[in-house]
Amino acid sequence: MSKVILCPHCLMELEGGFGGTCPHCGKSLENANPEGALAFGTQLGDRYTVGGYLRADGDGLCYRGVENDERRYVLIKEFFPMTLCNGRGEDGALMPREDREVLFKTSRMDFKDLYDELHTLTPTTGLSQILEVVEENNTVYAIEESEKGMTLTHYLSLRSRNMTPADACRLLQPVMEGVAVLHKAGLIHRGICPDNILLPIDGTARLTGYGTLALRTAGSELKAQLYAGYAAPEQYSAAEFSGSYTDVYALAAVTYRLVTGQTPPSAAQRKQRDTMENAHSLESAVPGYFAQVLACAMRLDTQKRMQTVPELMNALADPEYASAMFERGDNQISTKKILGASLVVIFVLVVLMMWSMLGRSGDSSPRATPTPSPSAAAESTDAQEEAVEVIPDLVGKNYQTEIKGSDLYQSYRIVMTEENSSEVAEGCVISQKPVAGTLKTEVGQIIEIVVSKGPALAEMPNLIGFSQDKAEQLLKSAGIQYRIQPMENDGQYAAGCVARCDVTAGTKFDASKTVVNVYIAEARDDSFATASPTPAPEEDGITVG
Repeated sequence: MSKVILCPHCLMELEGGFGGTCPHCGKSLENANPEGALAFGTQLGDRYTVGGYLRADGDGLCYRGVENDERRYVLIKEFFPMTLCNGRGEDGALMPREDREVLFKTSRMDFKDLYDELHTLTPTTGLSQILEVVEENNTVYAIEESEKGMTLTHYLSLRSRNMTPADACRLLQPVMEGVAVLHKAGLIHRGICPDNILLPIDGTARLTGYGTLALRTAGSELKAQLYAGYAAPEQYSAAEFSGSYTDVYALAAVTYRLVTGQTPPSAAQRKQRDTMENAHSLESAVPGYFAQVLACAMRLDTQKRMQTVPELMNALADPEYASAMFERGDNQISTKKILGASLVVIFVLVVLMMWSMLGRSGDSSPRATPTPSPSAAAESTDAQEEAVEVIPDLVGKNYQTEIKGSDLYQSYRIVMTEENSSEVAEGCVISQKPVAGTLKTEVGQIIEIVVSKGPALAEMPNLIGFSQDKAEQLLKSAGIQYRIQPMENDGQYAAGCVARCDVTAGTKFDASKTVVNVYIAEARDDSFATASPTPAPEEDGITVG
């Protein structure tokens, strides 16, 4: 067992074990996990502490956890297939059902093989890291990094407008790159959806929600977990094969959600009656080629669907690449639509020409062309000048009170994204594109604005009693600027450890403008003891400081 056991709530060392409340943060250390789950405080792999139960799926159970030696939060995924298990023994070991032992072992092997492979592949751009795979209790545990942030689902719920295609591609690029790495290693994710895309504080999207083939396929031996609207049609039948095209479907579906604001109809529903609308029809700001690429990547027929993630990335980013791809015959349905639309346009033009010719023949008398007077010409010129519009200046304005819903900007489409800023007040516009004063070129022109979320606040960790090296590590990971200050030691403090800080633990502040003084106790000065005959306090087992 690890020499250090930490509180799963605050990462501080526990000396009295679990039960009661944490002496540091005051939170409960009692077991509140459901019956059958690992107890709160269980130690795994001689280095992990199990925290609170989070959720279950067909593969198993997920818990919050702590890596004791590194003092960091983790996620712990336990292989515990409910359909194959009879519960847990008194020693914590899983007990497979009597008629399912072989299937339990093969499924457990699949789980371990998947996470072993992910452990060797990560860390990789766009993929949540698997830190370790642990075998205990007749089962397997996958230890995954735990990052502060939010899911893409939560982020979208906070937005008032759809993303532009360019912003959607930028956000999903690291995820797509990560999925391409999975495919190169022969792995298919099969669970890509907004719920499984994390947006950590550093802003780089990462994909999580890994699962075995059985978990992501309907009709398998496990209870399947499919995400309606994002799961590809082949996942709804154990008789059909998955491939890289399965994840292409899901990535295109997520992109569709970002740019239209609507979740696509489920693939199972589309196989009965395909009611999915073209992305351009739902959101006119989506270019035709972009919508056409999404439609190609979400075809129900796997042979006609776009096959690889790099192909999807290139086609979404480059109209010429998409055009060349469609010229190869990948856009049969779209070509028919274009041909039909072209015929309609030609028919309308012919009718207009005939109507114009008939109108001229019906009135053969010559008509005098009126010559505008100088004053009329001047008025016309003035009207033309007045008709010219320029992009308004939105920088510095409050988005909620001055821009959103304002009649002044009804002729524009305001596309808002947010980022932290220590210089611009929260809720106000940091920058805009096009810049103010640029000529307005079209009705409903898009103005992209970046709105301040205020400063990025850092939370001061509790450093008291930590060594200088460990304190500096925690401060750097929190993005906090600091200054180490030596401090005379009258014998109350451990030499070389943090005695005090000028910012209280738990305080949130703008780390870009604040330098925290951290006071490190020097070696004990015995002159204090000589100068002051006051007896030392009795030892009570708790470190003073």
